[in-house]
Amino acid sequence: MSEETTRPAQADPRQEKFVVDRELLSDDQLEGLVDEYCTRYHGLNDTENPMAERGRVMAAVRRGDLVVWFDPVENTAGLGVPA
Repeated sequence: MSEETTRPAQADPRQEKFVVDRELLSDDQLEGLVDEYCTRYHGLNDTENPMAERGRVMAAVRRGDLVVWFDPVENTAGLGVPA
C-alpha cells in the first residue's frame, strides 16, 4: 500500500463555507438575504407577518450577531450565526 491510500482524505478548503464581509454586498443583496431569512425562519412558525422582523434582523446583521455565509459548493449565501 502506498502512503496515499492509507491517509484519510481531507476536505477541500475551497468547498468550505466562509463568512463574507457585509460591506462587500450591495444594499439590495443584503436586503434580499434579510428577506429570505425572515421568511425562512419566521414565516414557517405561524407568524402572521414574518416581514415585520426585517428591522430586527438587519440590526442583528449590523451588530454582527448574524453574518453572511457563502457556500461555494451550493453557490448560495444566507444569514447565520458567526462561528
